[in-house]
Amino acid sequence: MRLIRFLIAIACLAAGAIVGALNRGLIHIDLGVVILSTNLGVALIVSLLIGVLLGGLAIAASVVLPLRRRLAQAERQPKVPPATPPEA
Repeated sequence: MRLIRFLIAIACLAAGAIVGALNRGLIHIDLGVVILSTNLGVALIVSLLIGVLLGGLAIAASVVLPLRRRLAQAERQPKVPPATPPEA
């Protein structure tokens, strides 16, 4: 499992390096208050990273937190012993 994670990490780093190397053009990003000048590859990688982080936060807020709340409620409920069938 560690090997697979390591290979995926290396592949992502290689993909990022390739994107950065192939998109070396200078761009200007106007944010209204400040103007940023950077390479296109850096801007692409940063925007992808921000998108991944925002997507992770959205999933955590919409799926993980409600499931944790439901689990905490289930753990607080008293445990009922299983019913035993009547003996004949």
